[in-house]
Amino acid sequence: MTTLTRVGAVAALLVSGLAVATPAQAEPLSPGLVTSMREAFGLTEQQARARIAREATATRLVPDARRAAGNAFGGSWFDADAGVLVVGVTDEAAARRVRATGAEAEVVERTAAELDRVKDRVDALSKAGKAPAAVASWHPDPRSGAVVVNVEAGTQTREVARFLAEAAALGPIRVNTEGVTRPVPFAAGTVGGDPYYTGNVRCSIGFSVHGGYVTAGHCGGTGAQVYGWDRSWQGQFAGSSFPGNDYAWVRTGGGWWNAPVVLGWGTVSDALVRGSWEAPVGTSVCRSGSTTRWHCGVVQSRNETINYAQGAVHQMTGTSVCAEGGDSGGSFITGDQAQGVTSGGYGNCSSGGRTWFQPINEILSTYGLSLLTA
Repeated sequence: MTTLTRVGAVAALLVSGLAVATPAQAEPLSPGLVTSMREAFGLTEQQARARIAREATATRLVPDARRAAGNAFGGSWFDADAGVLVVGVTDEAAARRVRATGAEAEVVERTAAELDRVKDRVDALSKAGKAPAAVASWHPDPRSGAVVVNVEAGTQTREVARFLAEAAALGPIRVNTEGVTRPVPFAAGTVGGDPYYTGNVRCSIGFSVHGGYVTAGHCGGTGAQVYGWDRSWQGQFAGSSFPGNDYAWVRTGGGWWNAPVVLGWGTVSDALVRGSWEAPVGTSVCRSGSTTRWHCGVVQSRNETINYAQGAVHQMTGTSVCAEGGDSGGSFITGDQAQGVTSGGYGNCSSGGRTWFQPINEILSTYGLSLLTA
């Protein structure tokens, strides 16, 4: 696709998207979103539209429901079968306050703050170099009231056993080995497609911000020069963090301009970005990347620590979406709401796999950036 074609297509999308939205009506769905949801989840058109609407309602309900829960807040998730937001609380009084906001409530054993503290202690073990390679990740799970530690099956070595014993001494731990493969970052060598390049490494753009775009930190260090899909100079990394985090932002130049759009790669129409409301666990999410293009799945976990060979990365979100090398940095989006940038995972888009992303709002806050929206 030529530069003029791209500019024209994006401009047309922006104009058409803005023209049909009015204060008196709901914002229009990005073209192709319903089709993508139908294919990903085996839904009818009516079911897909209903799920999209319910997820949007649940996502916007999270802040009020969390405030209502107060100190009893035990996490939240989207119940896809019931189509509602569920908030975990540790007492019935908080449950009544949460239900008054329109969310469902479920009494859980521990607060989210308690589980986060346990996870922070496990993070400290990792920072001390005690997390073996077979330990793939760990995250708080409000529904079980424990921190889930994901370990590759068949790797119960002495080192793994020692790590799990030390972790269990820090608080409630649940070990999971089902379907666990150690994630790796999704960077790749130079191949064709619609990427950006740093040296001989290809990654994917995440989301446009005022002055540039956000992407994955493992794709390049601060100051690294960046070249666009046509190999013309695009800008440079203005900030980057990996490991510990996996995020970065590129300040663009050289005539490149930024648009609030996520490419649908012909699978769906390009999606407009209208905000960054954080979708709860259980919500659908789609990913766009320069290798495997457009794929969808569900949000499975939040605040998960991923134990890459290069070091642990914290506060990640786990999904059932597949990805492959070169998809790193690409967009995760729910409806028209930006969720985060692709970090890594395991598997592929032929046999399946899992992928984690770094949440967008943390990146924006860290660098003082403003998301570009339609």
